[in-house]
Amino acid sequence: MTSESLQPFFCYNHPQRETRLRCNRCERPICNECAVLTPTGYRCKECVRSQQKIFETAQALDYVVGVLIAGVLSVIGSMACSLLGLFNSWFGFIVIFIAPFVGAVIAEAVRRATQRRRGRLLFRLVTAAVLAGALPPLLFDLLPLLFSSGGGNPLAITFRFLPLVWKVVYISIVTSTVYTRLTGIQIRK
Repeated sequence: MTSESLQPFFCYNHPQRETRLRCNRCERPICNECAVLTPTGYRCKECVRSQQKIFETAQALDYVVGVLIAGVLSVIGSMACSLLGLFNSWFGFIVIFIAPFVGAVIAEAVRRATQRRRGRLLFRLVTAAVLAGALPPLLFDLLPLLFSSGGGNPLAITFRFLPLVWKVVYISIVTSTVYTRLTGIQIRK
């Protein structure tokens, strides 16, 4: 071993912290707090940020187009499920199978309309548009229930609120499906 390899290094961001770790891209010494684990090794936060900027390709028009398409398709999907009676009390579980399909259709439509351009803000805005588009049927059914007494019968109240539970399940599955499909999050075993 050479004497140079035994000399302590100090983090470029925290000069008081001794370290043996270096960024595998820029070779600067980094401490555990500044290190980001990537598939290729540890990198400093600046190198990770500069690499992420390469993948942000969304243009200004993509935000408008993505939000409009996602909002309109979300309204259509949730209204279609309402009209088909998929939120009815005993058969509401069907939304567990329908919602991922609707979410995948919305995500693919947005992806094609934006020509597969990417952007973290784009994905978040599209997901918010899907959520906003799926809320009207829920609110439309919730308002009358809030102002009615239900006759005091607990079973009657339960049957009146059960379709709302399925709508909430639908909304959560659709929004999470759209977000994961657009961002490319993969669940590996």
